[in-house]
Amino acid sequence: MSEPRREAAVRRILEAAPPPVPPELYAEAVRRGGRMLRRRRAARRLLWLLLCAAAVAFVVWAVMAEPWVEPPSETTPPLRDW
Repeated sequence: MSEPRREAAVRRILEAAPPPVPPELYAEAVRRGGRMLRRRRAARRLLWLLLCAAAVAFVVWAVMAEPWVEPPSETTPPLRDW
């Protein structure tokens, strides 16, 4: 098929009226889309909740363990009264 004939065929297809869409298809698409949005929103909230719980757990651990304090030396006894 030559280039002009191909172009004309594509134009005919694009300019033709779209095939009729079944009426129940719209309702089904809206229902599925709403469900997808609710699931996405719930997943996002769950992830934020997990992130906040992890941050709180880290802060509690840091306050209890105090990792920034140098541990006492256990290799030599403390020097007293000399």
